[in-house]
Amino acid sequence: MNPFISIDQRRMYNDLAWMWPIISPPEEYAEETKEYIRLIREHARIPVTSVVNLGCGGGHNDHTLKQSFTVTGIDISEGMLGLARELNPENTYVGGDMRAVRLGQTFDAVTVFNSISYMRTIDGLKAAFQTAFSHLRPGGVFVTGVEETLESFQQNSTHCLARARNDVEISLLENDYDPNPHDTHYEATFIYLIRRAGDLTIETDSHLLGLFPMKTWLELLAQVGFEVRQKVSAVPDQCGRVTPILIGVKPL
Repeated sequence: MNPFISIDQRRMYNDLAWMWPIISPPEEYAEETKEYIRLIREHARIPVTSVVNLGCGGGHNDHTLKQSFTVTGIDISEGMLGLARELNPENTYVGGDMRAVRLGQTFDAVTVFNSISYMRTIDGLKAAFQTAFSHLRPGGVFVTGVEETLESFQQNSTHCLARARNDVEISLLENDYDPNPHDTHYEATFIYLIRRAGDLTIETDSHLLGLFPMKTWLELLAQVGFEVRQKVSAVPDQCGRVTPILIGVKPL
């Protein structure tokens, strides 16, 4: 039996979380985050001073968000929350699942960056949108990006990168594959070549990520109660692609 078929290991968020600041350092998130800040200010109908970031991961987007707002981060991974607290000690971090967490308070803006990709069912995606809506003040704005849609997905696409810090070198290969076009998720398989002072260790990882038509994203946002606006990011990703950004405004 192939251990990588339809298994959501997510080792990057658990025992391999220590690699995250090396593979994807905070400075690489600055441009993307500044674009989100611009859109928040452009579309919010109230002054924005507070933001909750659902699925904050290691806090790399928060590192830029905190320059403009007070930031609360929520994530399901304790390994990632540990990194976020170390990087951004002035922020508030809470453990929780973006589909179900309720903080009992509201904010001027809600963001979800790449972590929205882990919503791999329609019910899960809608639940994340409901969480965002419930944490917004009237007139506040929700901003999220759509890394993959059913229309844009490229079967068997493969990406690689290499990063180093001190005596640790990491080469990463990612392969995206959809074994069943009739469901709503695909497999992202990772191979990490880790060299410490030249000594090689090879680790593997697999993640299941959501794959929906753009129409589904827009319809679910509207069903939850948002006034929906669709934008295209001005900041390309590491592969040169631009990311659709969806904006939901909570009615006054």
